[in-house]
Order: sequence, then structure tokens, then C-alpha cells
Amino acid sequence: MSYFSKRLIKSILSVLILTWVILSFMVFINQNALIYVPSKKYLNTPEYYNLKYENYILSTKDGERINSWFIPHTNPRATLLFLHGNGGNISTRLDSINIFHKLGLSVFIIDYRGYGSSSGVPSEEGTYIDAESAWLFLKNKKHINENDIIIFGRSLGGAVAIWLAHKYRSSALIVESSFTSIIEMGRHNYPYLPISLLAKIKYASDERISSINIPKLFIHSKDDDIVPFRFGRKLFELANQPKEFLEIHGLHNDGFLLSGEKYTNGIDNFLKNIKK
Repeated sequence: MSYFSKRLIKSILSVLILTWVILSFMVFINQNALIYVPSKKYLNTPEYYNLKYENYILSTKDGERINSWFIPHTNPRATLLFLHGNGGNISTRLDSINIFHKLGLSVFIIDYRGYGSSSGVPSEEGTYIDAESAWLFLKNKKHINENDIIIFGRSLGGAVAIWLAHKYRSSALIVESSFTSIIEMGRHNYPYLPISLLAKIKYASDERISSINIPKLFIHSKDDDIVPFRFGRKLFELANQPKEFLEIHGLHNDGFLLSGEKYTNGIDNFLKNIKK
């Protein structure tokens, strides 16, 4: 090999290593922005679906003010504590709120800190505190028995829901389109970076799910374009009985709508099994 060939190879390797270091650094310092994509503007309210709702501001133990909606049902089968995904805010979940209301559920949904009109800046620990504040509000302010509360989480909210169900007992847990951990998601999106060393945010659902012994429903689509189907299946496999898996179709953000009756009937049957 000639001198110039060696110099060229060395230069290429140097560029590749420098690019790898820069990308790793960018992921490390920007991971909050990569994970949390809040929207401040509210697009509408449950009145869009002619649903009456109550607006509450929750005070967290670390001094934040969390915005929330309670959408009551006249004859509720249970109350669903709704923990949404990493983007938007509670106003971008109106389709889901309407579906759950039609299924006979009262719905309580919160905006994490930094989302909508909630104060603060989003963080992993912050989302846990916000979810805990919502749980305590239902228990202590709304006086709803834990056996009448279903914890529901979609996408990132699934990880928050698993944390909450790990800490507090409820009637059931529903996890939709969620992942095993941020580290595994990072490895999926950035396969050539040392994600386990870079990740400050963990959301380690795979380490918590086996400790939850209430009825669990896992929902995921094989067409999911953001969170791979295999992560939803792995969560299900790690979970103890009783558990069910509902396979839907459609992309990450519209599967629950495109799946139609398969989605609603699957949840309805799960609710019936809880009562049994």
C-alpha cells in the first residue's frame, strides 16, 4: 500500500471517529429535546365531542402546577387515568377521550410539566411526580377507590403508567404502543452510538413490568413506525399473568383510530374480564 493510500485511509478514519464523537455528544446534550416535544397551544376541549368536563390545576410535591381535565361519565364502569405520549398536549387526545367515554369510562387526563399550560420543564422524574399527583387527586380529592381506577398510558405515557402501577395498586393497567426502555429505543434509532453510556433518561419499563400483578392489556401495531412492535411484545412477555395482548394495525399515531372496532372491542372485552 502506497504512502498516499495510507494517508487517505487514516484521514477517512479520523473523519469517521470525529463524526461519531460529535453525534454522541449531540445526542447526550439534546436528549431532553429528542424525547419531550410539548405543545403549549390547546387546539380544542372535550366540548368538541359534546362532552362535559372539569378543569383542575394540580399542585405537585415539588411545586409545579399541572393542568388536567376530568371527563365524567354518568354511569362509569371505571375511571381511566390517561397518561399521554411525548408530543402535543391533552387537547390532541380528544379522539381517544371520546372513544373511552363511549366505552363507559370516566377519563382523567393530565398535561405533564412543560406541556400545555402546565408549569415547569419536562423530565423523567417530573413525569413520575405528575402521574403520582394525578393518582392522589383521584384518590383523595375525587374519592375514587383504587379498584375503580384503570391506569392507561400510550407511547411514552406507557412507561409512566408502568412506573405508577409499579408503585400504586389499581384495577388494571393498559399499555399502548410503548417501549421496553429509552436505552433500547436509542439503540434502535442510533445503532452505532454508545446509547447505554449516553442515556440520562431511562424509563426502564422492562425492569418494572414483572412486579405488577394486576390485570394488564398490551396494545401494539405491527405497522408502528416509531416504536417497533417487538418492544410491545417483549413487554407483554416480561409481564406476569393476568395479561392480554391486542394486536392492532396502523401507524404509531393513528392505529387506535384505523383499527376501529378491533380496538374498541378488545378494550371492551378486557374491561368485562376485569369485572369477572
